[in-house]
Amino acid sequence: MPGHFEPLPGGGAAVALDDVEISIIRSLAVQLLELIGPGPAEDASGDPLAELFAEGPSKPPSDPVLLRLFPDAYTDPGGAPPSAEEAEERRAHSAEFRRFTENDLRAAKRENVLAVIGTLDALTADDGEALLRLTAEQSQQWLRALNDLRLAIGTRLEVADEDDAALLYRLPDEDPRKPMVMAYLWLGGLQETLVETLMP
Repeated sequence: MPGHFEPLPGGGAAVALDDVEISIIRSLAVQLLELIGPGPAEDASGDPLAELFAEGPSKPPSDPVLLRLFPDAYTDPGGAPPSAEEAEERRAHSAEFRRFTENDLRAAKRENVLAVIGTLDALTADDGEALLRLTAEQSQQWLRALNDLRLAIGTRLEVADEDDAALLYRLPDEDPRKPMVMAYLWLGGLQETLVETLMP
């Protein structure tokens, strides 16, 4: 079981993690949480009704990682370049969509990351290793959080496709990106085995 998830009865999953692995995942999760920023409730005036109808931002984030986590809804990356009028229409639709959905998306991503941190904090290591047992719901939260972590790291590493990912394996050890690459690949392995455990 070390290094990969295995299924548990009832739809959950389990993985053995050592102290270093726990520390790495927790540190990355905290960084992602800080990047996502506070949820709407933390900025709200205390009025639940106002919070419910609070509008989100209408402009895309300037940070490429946040743009990857919260992309524009109306794009056609594989199609022909739009006309100026079509591009303006897409921007307007994307702004409107973002305004009404981004707060909820951020809150959901924060909840997933907080679930990762919470389950890690509840672990008790025995001889430097702990068995992480996740319920079916926690497994889904972990899966979504691992995906977001990999998207964030992949964006920082400028991974756009499979060819870029393949190049990561050939980076020399002295390359300053190597630790981030190792985390990216390791999280990918965890994510893959978690997906396999959740498949019917």
